Amino acid sequence: MSVLAVNKLCKNYPSFRLDDVSFCLEEGKITGFIGRNGAGKSTTLKSILGLVHPDAGQISFFGMPFNENELEIKSRIAFAAGETDYFPHKKMRTLTEVTKRFYPLWDEETYARYMKSFGLDENKTPSELSSGMRVKYSLALALSHNAELIILDEPTSGLDPVSRDELLDILMDLSERGTTIFFSTHITSDLDKCADDIVFIRSGKIAAFGSLDEFLSRYRVARFGEEGIPQRLREKAQGIKRMRDGTQALFLASDAQGLTVRTAGLDDIMTMARDAQSEN
Repeated sequence: MSVLAVNKLCKNYPSFRLDDVSFCLEEGKITGFIGRNGAGKSTTLKSILGLVHPDAGQISFFGMPFNENELEIKSRIAFAAGETDYFPHKKMRTLTEVTKRFYPLWDEETYARYMKSFGLDENKTPSELSSGMRVKYSLALALSHNAELIILDEPTSGLDPVSRDELLDILMDLSERGTTIFFSTHITSDLDKCADDIVFIRSGKIAAFGSLDEFLSRYRVARFGEEGIPQRLREKAQGIKRMRDGTQALFLASDAQGLTVRTAGLDDIMTMARDAQSEN
């Protein structure tokens, strides 16, 4: 049974369409959710959480349809975003007291541990915190009620490199204990460090989902000097990017035979790959 299953999700806007989005999350795995700005990540997340109403499709958590079981499902999941608006002049202690009433499995000891680890003072207000510290507070709330699924939207935005690494360590520890994590981010290097699986959305459609290692193994990057890319190779390239001292091109591994290449990273694929048919 999938922890989260999204099937043929559609949402129409005047200038954008979320088109038959389908994927599922396996228990205990960290799944990265990537795509350019405007690709449909936010619409997908809002649909999953019931913040917008899809035009079609099914969403289920723990084998239960979301619409019929929203209250129970939301008590078993957690959500944190890189930018969260709190009442700016209320003390965090007050905000926490209100928040924990919604979660029957709230763990005060875990909450206190994260607040101490993140260097947060409950007597301060969100207006007194930096953007990075507000992110940490959002994460402390999200991680403190024994959620079985944690959904994160740009959680490392505003965090310094050391804090980002600390968060990734926490996520990997949670994953090892069976918590499922769905992690949307533009910082693909974070996913290189911790993700098991990947969901890649392009122009409202799922371009790929599955094992991160298998996804990366499909592609290679070749670098060319100022002479440019020969036409016969240009036609095979999945994408091309100009560099200060030449050009680099993204190829399917099967088309890169005989070339001097390196393994493609998530950033290479996300920024260079042309819109394509689904690779599920």
